[in-house]
Amino acid sequence: MSALIASILGRTDADLLAWDNYAQSSPLTSGYHQSGWRRIIEEAFGHETYYLAAQEENGRVQGVLPLVLLASRGFGRFLVSLPFVNYGGIVANSPESYRLLEASAIEKAKALDATHIELRHESLMKTAWVSTERKVSMRLSLPNSYDLLLKGFPSKLRSQVRRAQKEGMSVRVGGSECLGEFYAVFSRCMRDLGTPVYAKEFFAKILEVFPKEARICIVSHGDVPVAAGFLYGFRSTMEIPWAASDKRFNRLAPNMLLYGTVLEYACQQGFQVFDFGRSSPDSGTYRFKEQWGAQPHQLYWYYWMGDGRQVPQLNPQNPKYALAIRVWQKLPLAVANLLGPHIVKHLP
Repeated sequence: MSALIASILGRTDADLLAWDNYAQSSPLTSGYHQSGWRRIIEEAFGHETYYLAAQEENGRVQGVLPLVLLASRGFGRFLVSLPFVNYGGIVANSPESYRLLEASAIEKAKALDATHIELRHESLMKTAWVSTERKVSMRLSLPNSYDLLLKGFPSKLRSQVRRAQKEGMSVRVGGSECLGEFYAVFSRCMRDLGTPVYAKEFFAKILEVFPKEARICIVSHGDVPVAAGFLYGFRSTMEIPWAASDKRFNRLAPNMLLYGTVLEYACQQGFQVFDFGRSSPDSGTYRFKEQWGAQPHQLYWYYWMGDGRQVPQLNPQNPKYALAIRVWQKLPLAVANLLGPHIVKHLP
């Protein structure tokens, strides 16, 4: 291998093609390493991005690291790979490429006066950076047919899915035409949880950039959407990074019909793994996903801390945010939807 250099991804078609050829051919990349996510984050949130590539002198890519700068008075100034989603980080063909990208990231952080870097890895890395192991992703291996999967479910689980169907609820999987219904359920659920909601334009941009890979599942009771999931497929895995249900209809079990449907859809589309998203071990969401047969896959989030501070705790579990969460839960939905996007864009 010839000498390696680190560079920031340019905007030409050739630059994007070289990056995406690597992102789509390396078995270690996630769907979020594709360059389309740079466009999504820049256009939906207005953040600066720095997509670092390790390249040979002939231009051949040997490793990638997408970075996003989050900067605000309230939450600080730092780099993340990648914010708002479950995966990211460094992918490299060799230890030399990895070290080059790691060093380049630190150099960029110092130049930007960033206090820290957060990398969201799904495998253990050899590095001196601090790691946390607070989260796992819950994954289910899928058979060739949904009928086989259904037969393996506990009888109680199958009856819960049937119950939702008996309540007269309907369900469908679609694209951008489902966005309004998805956002109605998702934004209400986020308000009820005390969490600022992403702007609707964020999801619209994902659907625009990845029209084939992104889908939406809607469960309705009459004309009212009561549960919804946003799906993203890459290679052999389908993920549900965002899902929500309207708690006013919990007794009808719409969430069970939602997940039963998206698992059926994943099987029909030929996916081999269903990723339920990240959870804290033994939490309520962890146990919900576990009942479907999902198994935990440890996630490793790595941190470079530029000033010797402790690893940041920018999450709802931090006690310092407890009062803010309680106040947010009491906001009128229209107010929460208006204010939320301006806050959450600064939270990784």
